Amino acid sequence: MIIQVLKSKIHRVKITQAELHYVGSITIDEDLLDAANLIENEKVQVVNVNNGERLETYVIKGERGSGQVCLNGPAARKAAVGDIVIIISYAGMEHEEAKSYKPVLIFPDERNKLI
Repeated sequence: MIIQVLKSKIHRVKITQAELHYVGSITIDEDLLDAANLIENEKVQVVNVNNGERLETYVIKGERGSGQVCLNGPAARKAAVGDIVIIISYAGMEHEEAKSYKPVLIFPDERNKLI
């Protein structure tokens, strides 16, 4: 049996931009992507701590070292610049493998930089 488990989490980053007139997705600083073991086009869930909104989208690489976390397209209506979000990805794996799997969790600082 395949189950969905937490794969990666970027815990409490700040939204730096919201671009309504864009095709869609979330743009994330490439340093954060690497640290969290996320890749471009990967599906993620975005949970807004400020307003409780939850959405699913896909990742676009942002400029390395920029601290950028930008919601694009319709998702831009789900958060304001300065809101705190949690970005989560899940993976499907066999039940036995899932028991020992350790997700990658990162906790950036208030400027979206790695600690």
